[in-house]
Amino acid sequence: MPELRVGDAMPATTLIGKDGPVDLRTRVGKPLVVYFYPKDETYGCTIEACGFRDSYEDFTAAGAEVIGVSRDDAASHEAFIGKHRLPFTLLSDPGGKVAESWGLRSTLGIPPRVTFVFDKAGVVRHKFDSKIRFGKHVDEALEVVKKLPR
Repeated sequence: MPELRVGDAMPATTLIGKDGPVDLRTRVGKPLVVYFYPKDETYGCTIEACGFRDSYEDFTAAGAEVIGVSRDDAASHEAFIGKHRLPFTLLSDPGGKVAESWGLRSTLGIPPRVTFVFDKAGVVRHKFDSKIRFGKHVDEALEVVKKLPR
């Protein structure tokens, strides 16, 4: 699949939440931060999730919703949310099918760590891809969200 880039519209995307399927396009209408991460409870993913947690009020003050996505199942996500008091939604991408449909690839068997910022029309306004710069995902996304019209 071609890689999702700045200026592209959000493709049809259904992920799995704790209560069943979630169509991401139903979240369009306000800025949306969707970050793909490799695995719950790993070092970098915990730092990244807690960074989004610590800045969550800034994201919501700017009118944005934050959603994390990994291959982990809903039970793993619920434990991760509970342990780290994450105030945002985590969704499951079994087998990485959605990540692949967005053009995201695993590197050396490690699932992608990529953050997208969508405007209220569902158009990609920013994309950040880094396996190791965990905090930069949060910083860059917040900077972009603050500049988007509500």
